[in-house]
Amino acid sequence: MTTQEIYGKLKAKFGEARITAHVENADGDSWVVVAPAAMADVGLFLRDDSELKFDGMQCLSGMDWKDRLGVVYHLYSYSLGHRLVIHVDVKRSENPMDASLEEVASVAAVWPTANWHEREAYDMVGVKFSGHPDFRRILCPDDWEGWPLRKDYKVAEFYRGMPVPYPANEDLDAGGTWVFKDRFGEDA
Repeated sequence: MTTQEIYGKLKAKFGEARITAHVENADGDSWVVVAPAAMADVGLFLRDDSELKFDGMQCLSGMDWKDRLGVVYHLYSYSLGHRLVIHVDVKRSENPMDASLEEVASVAAVWPTANWHEREAYDMVGVKFSGHPDFRRILCPDDWEGWPLRKDYKVAEFYRGMPVPYPANEDLDAGGTWVFKDRFGEDA
């Protein structure tokens, strides 16, 4: 089943308010845009419908597109062999230290692997998930301030009184990538 066919089925079931768009870019990639509050209901339908059977969530990624935050889901049907990409956009706060202004309905009950993926999206980008069974940071300490993978994130100079190391200009290569040194000062 193509993304366009799946989009038609979703739009017929959930309406334009919950399934907001089908997008295809110049590279031939296509995805369906789902409203944040509708994601859990849409996920259940995608998993349980006999013509769709999306029984695998391959990946869930938190995104920062500067003007908004979002989540990208990569789904797969093992029995039917088709794939689907879903985008969910949420409003971002003007304050880079604040989490998203909207919450995305958790799909952890639909695809259990989403449990950790949603926690990572929150921890790194600040996207909040309503209805998550264990919603807390997973990579950063609980008292960490900010969202390290946001484009507007500023590295703190100190954490709990300890300096936070980050590269000096001499530690960056020509492309701006941090060059790790071994204990003898050689490139690792």
